[in-house]
Amino acid sequence: QVQLVESGGGLVQTGDSLRLSCAASGRTFSNYAMGWFRQAPGKEREFVAAISRSGSTTYYRDSVKGRFTISRDNAENAGYLHMNSLKPEDTAVYYCAAKRVLSTGVFTSTSGYDYWGQGTQVTVSS
Repeated sequence: QVQLVESGGGLVQTGDSLRLSCAASGRTFSNYAMGWFRQAPGKEREFVAAISRSGSTTYYRDSVKGRFTISRDNAENAGYLHMNSLKPEDTAVYYCAAKRVLSTGVFTSTSGYDYWGQGTQVTVSS
């Protein structure tokens, strides 16, 4: 199995940027598709962005397109979520997730992922 640890969250103001990191250990990271999800208080966990095992394919929820960028460095066993132009509605706990795959696809459902990090809090003040 793979272990995931997120970092990089914090308290920022509207319009600021953050870069979240997801450090993976335990298995060959390039065998796993990766995703970022978030959960705000009182709401269900929702998909944010996904990236294929090679990094060649990415996918985003509509509300973050053009502002967030998902990337990965398989040599470093790490994934990233670059967040620009942050808004108060982006406030949530952000989780990275991994799914062992043979394909080059991306996955947007929480149920599709096998491994999860503990989450990192992102708070955007207005």
